[in-house]
Amino acid sequence: MAQTAETTAHEQLGSGGDSPQLLSTEPVDFARPRPAFFDNTSRASSATLEARASGYGSIAGLNPKGEPEDQGASREKVQDAGVANANNLSQRDELPAPVQRRTRRRVLVGVFAVVGCVIVVLAIVLPVYFVVVRKRDSDSGHVGSTGSGDSGTNTDNGGTNSGNTPPPNTPTWGGDGSLVTKEDGTTFTYNNTFGGYWVYDPANPLNNSAKAQSWTPSLAEQWRYGIHKMYGVNLGGWLNLEPFISPALYEPFYPNAVDEWTLSELIQARDGNLNAIEEHYKTFIVEEDFAMIAAAGLNWIRIPIAFWAVEKYDNEPFLERVSWTYFLKAITWARKYGLRINLDLHAVPGSQNGWNHSGKLGDINFLRGVMGLANAERTLDYIRIITEFISQPEYRDVVPMFGILNEPRSNFGSGYPKEAMQAWYAEAYRIIRTAGGTGAGNGPYVSIHDAFYGMSGWTGYTSTADRLAMDHHPYLVFGEPIDLPPSGFVPLPCSRWAGMFADASNAFGLTTAGEWSHAINDCGLYLNAVGRGTRYEGTFESTTRIGDCAQWDDYSTWSQDTKDALRGMSLSTMDALQNWFFWTWRIGETLQTGKVRAPFWSYKLGLQEGWSPTDPRDSIGQCQRLGQATNTFTGPLQPYQIGGTGQGGVGALDAYPWPPSAIGGGFAAAAVPRYTPTGSLLTMPGVTVTSLGSSATFAVGDGWANDADTTPMRVPVQGCVYPNQWDANNAAVPACGVGIAKRDAPTPAPML
Repeated sequence: MAQTAETTAHEQLGSGGDSPQLLSTEPVDFARPRPAFFDNTSRASSATLEARASGYGSIAGLNPKGEPEDQGASREKVQDAGVANANNLSQRDELPAPVQRRTRRRVLVGVFAVVGCVIVVLAIVLPVYFVVVRKRDSDSGHVGSTGSGDSGTNTDNGGTNSGNTPPPNTPTWGGDGSLVTKEDGTTFTYNNTFGGYWVYDPANPLNNSAKAQSWTPSLAEQWRYGIHKMYGVNLGGWLNLEPFISPALYEPFYPNAVDEWTLSELIQARDGNLNAIEEHYKTFIVEEDFAMIAAAGLNWIRIPIAFWAVEKYDNEPFLERVSWTYFLKAITWARKYGLRINLDLHAVPGSQNGWNHSGKLGDINFLRGVMGLANAERTLDYIRIITEFISQPEYRDVVPMFGILNEPRSNFGSGYPKEAMQAWYAEAYRIIRTAGGTGAGNGPYVSIHDAFYGMSGWTGYTSTADRLAMDHHPYLVFGEPIDLPPSGFVPLPCSRWAGMFADASNAFGLTTAGEWSHAINDCGLYLNAVGRGTRYEGTFESTTRIGDCAQWDDYSTWSQDTKDALRGMSLSTMDALQNWFFWTWRIGETLQTGKVRAPFWSYKLGLQEGWSPTDPRDSIGQCQRLGQATNTFTGPLQPYQIGGTGQGGVGALDAYPWPPSAIGGGFAAAAVPRYTPTGSLLTMPGVTVTSLGSSATFAVGDGWANDADTTPMRVPVQGCVYPNQWDANNAAVPACGVGIAKRDAPTPAPML
């Protein structure tokens, strides 16, 4: 979070007219030798990383129902229709071809070929029989609208498996009113009036058939960037902590805990461990939240994570790699409820902006200072590791977008040159396209923040890059305070942002608002940092006092007129931005009051109390209704911008070589220390599932999409004493580590 200024609806129905037609391919495990350049002894979770599930579940597209949604026009909600004809596939959406996992094994001829054919036939026939034929022969595995059936044995697998195993070969699903059973055996009712349904297929944990809403494509269907609207919400403060989002973690240490660094140190000193942080991961966001997000009409989630989800260095106090386990749960839950993930790297070594959400409040040591280049290259390695993971066929449809750096503070006096930012973005792009490949479906859409130069500051940065998106975070409250009543804020998003986002969409390509909120002032406990005050009260970066924050921190005092105004401003913002992610889904309660004290920022609370829209489609045409400027971008995007013809692949940004000539603080890049490319590669473990009919477990995916990408990681030069990587703006330059040769360019991933 900054601290500065035609959709066709489809429902797939199966026999009986009340269940989606689910077609899935049962996953096949096979051993895959790990290349010697991986360090699995300390990095991989276990030998289970050797097993890979090669198939993808898909949903059969049947008769479409509902009219195409016209951008800017009114829409009709899609209602349930009659029984779809399972044999009529002529009107279905185009779906991606089934994914075939690469293998370097040569197929033998003769007898082995015959045996192979038999195996292939069985692999096709058996899943179809069990998943489709047996499914139609029995209702025992269905959880319909009444919540009856075999729901009590359903399970979700996210990182670990509790041992609850559904009946074999029985896909379970449910729509509005169905009962969901979680992996711990507890249940909740799924309430989704938008035609969405959840799917958990124990025969194939990669089944992508679920739909968040009737008008949102399932994960097995194509998302049409520039046509389909991204109605998203952030899961801020979950896997990357912020004081104002989780105040109860910070309050016991007031005023000394100001960021995750100091919080981790203080918890460790108090408890001797960091279990309190993992307990936060376990409880702050749970499976029910994903179900509620879909039920709120939202179809994307942006998940901020920190670099210590991958690894940390010894002098960094963070909880290492544990948050990754919960990110895997998020993947499982997103797949189950038909939600897509925009993964956001929110905190990187050295801090990219000096704000508390970057890990450490204070100095910027990313692309700035003595350790600025080393930290930037270390971050590139983490981007590579994460991209290799999410580019695997098992995950790429669930995590199709990667925001590679949250709010880099380049355009500030204490920041770093724009040329350095451009070069770093270009190198990250090359690394991502090498890992995942080029063209639609190969690797993620790459989202770059405007680094506070404004979106127009990136016009002309590239003309042929493959799936490069622009991210901007529009807020009304981090500049000079606006002295207006709540109703006065309703038209502002239209007048301020609609034209700007339309221009960027036309000039650059896909443009999203990765963050925005309901805030009409900067009131809220710890919003501007712990103990820093507020602009509204004239106690933070302002001497102009507008009023008292007490009324805004206590939402129970808000009038209906105030709630209506906030809802109106929310609709204006949604219409002006078009593709957006609200910041944030949940704000935690304080220990002192037991209530949320930053209510503007909680979408979940707004739904409960009446100021968050209950259907984001109500925003369509809001700016026009107000007589304000409208977002005139109507799509489609150019083919190259969505991974089609004309995209330039890894060479699209060759005008920006790495490393740059200079970094922030007045340093030439050739004069500061770097790490050496001699380290073993880290791989991230995948979702762990239990094999049907046994207690054996295997990890889905081996963590690495492109086996030809073998360049070692950068690590500190042995024997070299580097200055503190988080406090090196004024440090002496060590004699070692300077001028290390650039590593060889890796081999791009082959097209799949």
